[in-house]
Amino acid sequence: MDLSDSDTDSPPPQTHRPPRTRPNILITGTPGTGKTTTCELLAIATSQQQLSHIEVGQLVKERHLHSGFDDEFQSWLLDEDMVVDELEPLMQQGGQIVDHHGCDFFPQRWFDLVVVLRANNEVLYPRLEKRNYPTNKIQENIECEIMQVVLEEAHASYEAGIILEMRSESVADMESNVERIAEWVEQFVSAAAAGGDGGEE
Repeated sequence: MDLSDSDTDSPPPQTHRPPRTRPNILITGTPGTGKTTTCELLAIATSQQQLSHIEVGQLVKERHLHSGFDDEFQSWLLDEDMVVDELEPLMQQGGQIVDHHGCDFFPQRWFDLVVVLRANNEVLYPRLEKRNYPTNKIQENIECEIMQVVLEEAHASYEAGIILEMRSESVADMESNVERIAEWVEQFVSAAAAGGDGGEE
């Protein structure tokens, strides 16, 4: 699939959502697609709107929102209910950039924009190797990207109108993605301040 063809000039607004003055954004994708870097850059780019980056994996470890450690895949087994309960007050405030490789257990009402980052396997494999992932974990993630697992989860969990698929294979891609999302955030906040439907031009 040519991701450049699937991109639009600006992310479309969600049609039904609780009123918020600042949007909540989910940045998701297979591990290695650049979620955390994108979120960090986006938090800087939207500092005027005071958006905050929440890295769910780090939160799970710090707040013990898990049921143990998976030795085979070298990862924490997050407790979905505990994560949702922990994030609920923050999501009600708005202005959150949520960073996680999964997306199907978050409440639909939380997000105004869902960004799915994509990368081809020639880019993804060496990124995962640099993380010293075990071979079975690398293979699982590569297969997930090939099968578009995260993208399909997003479409099964959220309205199609708020989902944006973006190529994330280079620094230039990330910078362009951040610029586009930051412009959308500015439009959202301006529209909300004017009493309109955030995100519309």
